[in-house]
Amino acid sequence: MPPPAPDPAPLPTTPRIGLLPAAGVSASAYLLFGLQLGGWGHGLLALSLLGALLVSRELAKDLLLIGLGITIVSTTSVKADVDWDRFFTIGTVLLLAVAVPLLVDRLVLRRRTIRFPWLSGRRWNRWQWGYIVAVPLLGWLLLPFYFITSGAYQNWPHITDAGELGRFLVGVNFVGTWDELFFICTCFALLRRHVGLWPANILQAIIFVSFLWELGYQEWGPLLTAPFALLQGWLFTRTGSLLYVLIVHLLFDVVVFLAIVHAHNPGMIPIFLV
Repeated sequence: MPPPAPDPAPLPTTPRIGLLPAAGVSASAYLLFGLQLGGWGHGLLALSLLGALLVSRELAKDLLLIGLGITIVSTTSVKADVDWDRFFTIGTVLLLAVAVPLLVDRLVLRRRTIRFPWLSGRRWNRWQWGYIVAVPLLGWLLLPFYFITSGAYQNWPHITDAGELGRFLVGVNFVGTWDELFFICTCFALLRRHVGLWPANILQAIIFVSFLWELGYQEWGPLLTAPFALLQGWLFTRTGSLLYVLIVHLLFDVVVFLAIVHAHNPGMIPIFLV
């Protein structure tokens, strides 16, 4: 097993009370994306950032970067939609949610705290190759059952047009890539500097799952998305490779795409058990 990936920058000691404003930032995402309570969500976010400033300037800086991304995403609905206007609107908002915190980190705060370590410099071992194979297999077994029995597939549009199917596939992979850039390389990496591995992983998973809820993974979807979010954070820590966790995510998302199309069009993709 490879050693844990190093923190992105040297870290001054953060008091344990710093967990409270960090949790508040994550909870604000639940209010904004999960419950659609804009006023309460933004209010809690602002209060949490103020609390962070009272605890530690470094904590406040890092939570501000996360808060910027959350706020940008909250400016539009991310409910799944493949119409051209929503396709570009959602894409632009998600790009800004990654780019703005990165630019603020580099140009305003004069740091390199947010990083995207594509390669770890180490060969993949057997368990990593095994997980690469296991992920799409588990998706093939679980995802059709989830989407069909819960009815959650109806949160995605019924698509038969080839052009819309193409946009849907691109959109699924784009969002999957963005998930890793924002939730793992930004939220998780910044939180981990202050509250430790597993508290940071749980807090990023709350933001991750809240976003996916608005996207369409509703009903009992969090029973699938929460373990996936936690595993992605853990994998990133163990491998130190964005490329690895991204490949895992995109393989899973290919099965998501196929399962949703299958749920809307039974018999169109006869590879599933449900």
